[in-house]
Amino acid sequence: MEAFIENSENTLNLNTFYEFISEYIEYLFVERGLSPNTEEAYRKDLTFFIDFLEKNSIHSFEKLTRSIINTYIRDMKQNSYSPTSITRKIASLRGWFRWMIANELIEHDPTLSIEQPKLDRRLPKVLTLAEMEKILSQPLSFRDKAILELLYAAGLRVSELVNLDVSNVSLDGGYVRCFGKGSKERLVPIGEEAKLKIKNYLKERDFVLKKTRKKTEVLFISEKCKRISRQDVYLLVKNLGKVVNKPITPHTIRHSFATHLLENGADLRIVQELLGHCDVSTTQLYTHISKKRLKDVYFAINND
Repeated sequence: MEAFIENSENTLNLNTFYEFISEYIEYLFVERGLSPNTEEAYRKDLTFFIDFLEKNSIHSFEKLTRSIINTYIRDMKQNSYSPTSITRKIASLRGWFRWMIANELIEHDPTLSIEQPKLDRRLPKVLTLAEMEKILSQPLSFRDKAILELLYAAGLRVSELVNLDVSNVSLDGGYVRCFGKGSKERLVPIGEEAKLKIKNYLKERDFVLKKTRKKTEVLFISEKCKRISRQDVYLLVKNLGKVVNKPITPHTIRHSFATHLLENGADLRIVQELLGHCDVSTTQLYTHISKKRLKDVYFAINND
C-alpha cells in the first residue's frame, strides 16, 4: 500500500486513513490480543476523529497540527463528553499516530504534548457485606446463584464470566481459569459456597442438555442452550439491586469483592492478582474506599 507521505499532492485521503485504522486494529488484535469489544471501541474512537476532520473540511495532512487536535478536544468538551470519554479517545488517537509513525505512514505526530482533561478519580460504588449477603440469599435459579457467586467470590468481570466454558472450572482444584483484558489468563480460587452453587447448577445444566439433546462446552447457557450474553447478566444484577434499593451493575459486585477483601486484611498485591490488574495503582483505589468507609462508620458512631 502506498504510504500517505508519498502522496505528491500531500492531501489527506480519508479512504487511506480508514485503511490505516483497519491495519492498526488488526495489529492490536494480533500483537496485543485485545478483546473484540476493545477493538470495536478503538475503531469507534478513531472513526469519530475522522468524522471530525470531514466536518471541519480538513483535507491537508499538513494542517493536522497540535492546534487542530486541541480544537478536537475542546469540541468534545463543548458537546458535553465526559473527561473519561475524552481521555479514552485521546489515548486511542495517540496509539494510532505512534503506530503510523513507527510504520513510516506519516512524518509527524500532532498528538505530542496535547492538552489532557483532568480526571476526577471518583471512588466506585460498593455494597456493604450485609447488602451483598442479602442479594446472595435471594431465591434464584441454580444458574443465577452460580453466576452471582462467581461475580462476588472470584471478582470476575462480566466478560470473563460469560466466556467461561465448563473446562475452565475445576471443582476439585477449587479454582476458575479465566481470560481477562488482552486475553491474559489467570487462575482465581473459589470457596466452598461457590463450588456448591456451581455443582448444583451443573446438574441442572446437564439435565437440560440431555432433555433437549444438545451439546455445548459453554458453562452458563440460556434457555435456548446458547451462551448467555453480557446483557443477560446486567439485567439479572440490575433487578437484584432493587433488593437493597441501589442501582448496581456486575462491576459493582467486583468492586465489592475487592473492597471486602482489603477491609478484612488481604494483601494489596494478592487482590491485584485476583482482579487481574496490570498496575497496582488501579487496585490501590480500593484502599481509599476502605478508608472512607471506616471514617463514615467512625463519624456515624460518634454522632449518635
